[in-house]
Amino acid sequence: MKKMGANTLSYVVLLTMAFSVASASDPSPLQDFCVAVNDTNDTVFVNGKFCRDPKLATPNDFFFSGLRVPGNTSNKLGSMVTPANVAQIPGLNTLGVSLARVDYAPYGLNPPHTHPRATEILTVLEGTLYVGFVTSNPDNRLISKVLYKGDVFVFPQVFGSKPAISADVLTKAFQVDKNEVNYLQSQFWTDNHTY
Repeated sequence: MKKMGANTLSYVVLLTMAFSVASASDPSPLQDFCVAVNDTNDTVFVNGKFCRDPKLATPNDFFFSGLRVPGNTSNKLGSMVTPANVAQIPGLNTLGVSLARVDYAPYGLNPPHTHPRATEILTVLEGTLYVGFVTSNPDNRLISKVLYKGDVFVFPQVFGSKPAISADVLTKAFQVDKNEVNYLQSQFWTDNHTY
């Protein structure tokens, strides 16, 4: 009987520990939202922006209609990015999320770039799109895939590459001669660590 009670107590302790770990999470934010404003009167400064009094928030602080309009892709890159971040939607301030619409002409591209504070998730709404990213050192590996309507791809915060990014893509992205791209790609070597 004593052993059975000890075993039951052990199971209860283990279950309690498991549930306490499973329900662990980040603490709640200090506020539900912080609508960004440029006026510094009667506001609070949070995360690089001033916050409007939450009692004065309106639906328009959380709304943006600009993504319904296709971007003009008649440019050298054949693409147009329409951002939807705190500059367009003040209610996004401090929420840690933003969005963008990217329109592409046939053979258009979005030049290589970084996202220093966020991971990007891309969904193809129409057509076919070749996407990829370069992993961080030491591998500098290109991870790429062709996406079709409805496909989703995640871009972590990463940037050199094996296999090399297509010289045609880099020539168009950086608006330079293909010989210049080939020269620049030849400058990268794998054993460049300093000790």
